[in-house]
Order: sequence, then structure tokens, then C-alpha cells
Amino acid sequence: MNAPAVLYESSLSQLTLRARGKVRDIYDIDDEHMLIVTTDRLSAFDVILPDPIPQKGRVLTSVSNFWFSKLKHILPNHLAGVSLAEVLTDPQELTQLEGRAVVVRKLKPLPVEAIVRGYIIGSGWKDYQQTGHICGIRLPEGLQQAQQLPEPIYTPSSKAAVGDHDENITFAKTVDLMGQELAEKVREASLALYQEAAKYAKERGIIIADTKFEFGTDDAGVLYLIDEALTPDSSRFWPADQYQVGMSPPSFDKQYVRDYLETLDWNKKPPAPSLPEEVIRRTTEKYLEAEAKLIGSRN
Repeated sequence: MNAPAVLYESSLSQLTLRARGKVRDIYDIDDEHMLIVTTDRLSAFDVILPDPIPQKGRVLTSVSNFWFSKLKHILPNHLAGVSLAEVLTDPQELTQLEGRAVVVRKLKPLPVEAIVRGYIIGSGWKDYQQTGHICGIRLPEGLQQAQQLPEPIYTPSSKAAVGDHDENITFAKTVDLMGQELAEKVREASLALYQEAAKYAKERGIIIADTKFEFGTDDAGVLYLIDEALTPDSSRFWPADQYQVGMSPPSFDKQYVRDYLETLDWNKKPPAPSLPEEVIRRTTEKYLEAEAKLIGSRN
């Protein structure tokens, strides 16, 4: 049996649903492990859209697993090294999740999203235009849209519930939330992960303009990379051969969907509008192209 091309929402009889996020469904396995299922749901402007993007969940899982392996010398990750067949005995459920689910360790998630920016774009560009700063970090004058920063900067944000918007915060605020030592570890790890990944990706024709990491700790306080890593959902990927300073480059991510939604008379609140077939198809193509460039085609 082949895994389904589209999975909007998982349903497992053997495991208890722990949470359903914007993209991922999480199930309890035991006291130490969880199952994370990456669906084909897509959110834009923090609203879940009604239409799935075929193969998106498989691509995100494939790309994350690639980076978890490649970057584990910098920081350990949440993967438990347990196969799906060890926790799912129902053949149909196993097939449903093939290539889009992983068994992970249960860790305590940190209350911030760790964002690293190597280029000035998006909300960072807007903040810079207004204040000359991003998250309290003063930047040189005269920067242009999409310009590479003198060095990558760490610009954390608060975690928001489903349907709410994340908010940029200062490093000092992260110290208030989790203490000086852990806040510094997160900043150092985030920058190291980004710099190595950005160098690798650029050699393969992708500029990682910015990315978001999430971290967790175990009972001993050891820091782990969790959730997803350097995917088209958690990052802004640009084709290096189309990059120009002064304009927003095309992306390998859901920016294509955002651009379409911006043309509509929609207030960016639920319910979200449906997507045309052409937008869905082109978005799938962008995810597949990013995967192929980074790690080779998995089709």
C-alpha cells in the first residue's frame, strides 16, 4: 500500500491525541515518547486554510529529518530513533503516516520561538523602516529590502496559541522568561545552526533568508532542537539565481499562497478562503523543488 498523497487531519485508533496544531497532530505514546504527524494543512497569517497542499507534510518531514541528522553535532534533537512500526500495529494507520510522522522524546518546550535573520525582509524590514531596529537590535542605516545583514541576528518571538499572532520580543525578555544561561544557550545554538545550514543551502542554490527554531529541555536541563528544522514552513527560502537586493525575491515556501491571499478582500481572520487549484499545484511544486535542491528528489 502506498501512503496517501494528501492528509489534512490524522486519525489514529491506537494512540491518544495530545494536541492538534496549525500543521502537526501530536499523539501520546508513553511517558517518554510522542508521535508527531506532519499533515498537509497550511496556515497563512496564523490562520489554517481549508485546502491541503499535497505532499507538503512528507516534504517537511523529509527536510527536517535531513537537517536533524546533519546538524546533530551542534545540538542534539528530539528524534527518539524508534520506527513507526514499533508503535503502530494497524497496517492502514501505518500506511497513512508513512513518511510524515516521527517518534520523538517528550521534552519541555521553551516559551520562545528562536528566529535568526540573515537578510532583512518581512516583518523585520517593516520594523527597520519605522525604527532602524529589529527586536531592539540597532542596524546600520541605509539597508535595502532583502539585503544581506552584516552578520546574522537573533530576533526571538513569543509563542502564540493557534489563531493568535506571535510577537517579536527582545533578548532581555527571553532572559526574563527562561533565565540568563538558557537564553544565551538558545541564542548561541540558533546562530550556529543557521550559519552552517545557510552555507550548505547556498552551495545548492538556496538562500535561507531567515528561519525559526524551537527548543526544549530534558529533566537534566540539556537543550534539544525540537519541532521542525529549516523547512520551507519554518524558513524563508529564496532561489539564489533570482536574488536581487531592493525587492522581495520569489520563495520556495508558502509566500506564494500569502501573495495570492493578499489580492483578496479577506481580513486575515477565520474562516480562511479556499485556494484555486493552480495555487495549490504551484505551491506543491515549490515544496518539492526545495526538497530536491537540498537533499535530492524523494519521488
